[in-house]
Amino acid sequence: MPPAFSCVAEGTPQEKLVVLRKRGDFLAAARARRQGTGSMMVQGRERHDGDATIRVGYTCSKKVGNAVTRNRAKRRLRAIAREVLPGLALPGWDYVLIGRAGETAVQPYDALRHDLAQALRRLGGQG
Repeated sequence: MPPAFSCVAEGTPQEKLVVLRKRGDFLAAARARRQGTGSMMVQGRERHDGDATIRVGYTCSKKVGNAVTRNRAKRRLRAIAREVLPGLALPGWDYVLIGRAGETAVQPYDALRHDLAQALRRLGGQG
């Protein structure tokens, strides 16, 4: 039997992101802090419930484009969230990533990653 392979580098903390599903969680994040970038809007709030889990939600309105474009934008947001949030997100916070029309689906991947990292630093008060 072949050995099990992990896509996580050795020594890297493996934090599972919990996806927001309930409308109330999205509304609570909408009332909290927000940080806009060129390619997305990031909303973040501290939950104050004693749970250190990082939760994240994704949304793209019809302004982003047709169904194919919206799904592409959400796939890209999910991919960068899996990559960036475990290292930069604050424990016990909820984040909502909102796609921007004409930007999220077409921006270079590195630019999306940089925009998310910058927004997280600003939301956390680190710059």
